[in-house]
Amino acid sequence: MLDSFYQTHEFLVTHVNVPIRRTLMDEINWDDRLIAIKGGRGVGKTDFLLSYAKELLAREPGKARETLYVNFNNFYFAQHSLYEFAGEFVRAGGKTLLLDQTFKYPNWSKELRDCYFHYTNLHIVFTASPVMRLIEGNQDIGHLVKMYNLRGLSFREYLNVKLHTNLPVYSLHEILTNHEQIATQVCSHVKPLYYFEDYLREGYYPYYNEEHNFTDQLLKIMNMMLEVDILLVKQIEIPYLNKIRLLLNLLLEELPCSLNVSHLAEATDTSRATIMNYIKYLKDARLLNLLYADGKEYPMKPARVYLQNPNLCYVSSTRQVAMQSVAETFFYTALHGIHKLNATENATFLVDGQMKIDVLDQVPPKAGFRYTAVADLEHGHGKQLPLWMFGFLY
Repeated sequence: MLDSFYQTHEFLVTHVNVPIRRTLMDEINWDDRLIAIKGGRGVGKTDFLLSYAKELLAREPGKARETLYVNFNNFYFAQHSLYEFAGEFVRAGGKTLLLDQTFKYPNWSKELRDCYFHYTNLHIVFTASPVMRLIEGNQDIGHLVKMYNLRGLSFREYLNVKLHTNLPVYSLHEILTNHEQIATQVCSHVKPLYYFEDYLREGYYPYYNEEHNFTDQLLKIMNMMLEVDILLVKQIEIPYLNKIRLLLNLLLEELPCSLNVSHLAEATDTSRATIMNYIKYLKDARLLNLLYADGKEYPMKPARVYLQNPNLCYVSSTRQVAMQSVAETFFYTALHGIHKLNATENATFLVDGQMKIDVLDQVPPKAGFRYTAVADLEHGHGKQLPLWMFGFLY
């Protein structure tokens, strides 16, 4: 039974072509026995698992059959349980299971828990849809799982892929206090502004350099987010899909902006409460980001709503995209997940509850007294920093 799975595993690991080693690979404690790789569609979760398998194989080629990649698309799991499969794998000497498309397996939570307690020498790494509830209230498994978030490519990773460079990560503290020297160092290897606009348009998703129309591929990914991550996983009835799609289209024309919930409710012929539920679904699916004032959170209305990453700003075929909007979206995406972001008065963002940072599309006529991230700046001075540099945080 396992042989066909090993054959598929060997083929996929041999042919996986990932041009960059993702930063997350070194952030995970691989000694943990139950690890979730959570991330939006299109960010490379499958390739991440296969790359890990390839690294294990390179380190210990004699132990090739101790690791196995398994996709729940396999019809085997329509009739057989994960727990049963894991038992066969362990008895055959298996040590590490890499599970993909986990949300498609109906009893994933219970059976991962059973595997954890019954197969104590087994390590399981599984991918998770962003709308799957792991730690948030899932009492079966949340306290057992070590969860990591795989994001799309940072601007640094994009440059490293495109130019075959090895540019390093910088912390926010390093950027704020040492940005002039960092700019000099980076610009001695590449001209970041030359590539920055291309990244903003189509660099966040790892498939940007494949031979197909990027916008068309992104639209397919977005529709999968709606039809699978929201409709299927959240168990939304099909007739409501068009309302969610209409809401997203309205937001694509306006974001970033504050929410006019009454207007959106009227335009979609639904209630204000339903609009806020749909906004949460779109956020969970990695289509939106919500910015709140410090101390406030969902279900309260956010101060501003952003698209989840700058590439999404260019999806609309009717909107004239403003660089100011893209710049703010990029900044939010770059810092979100690493630092706390809030809305604040007299500045674009409040970072970590204490630092106000403005984000501008152009160099202001007069230098301000607080940090300003500027989109069309290659080298900064004083408290004026290049926006692109915040793409080096991971």
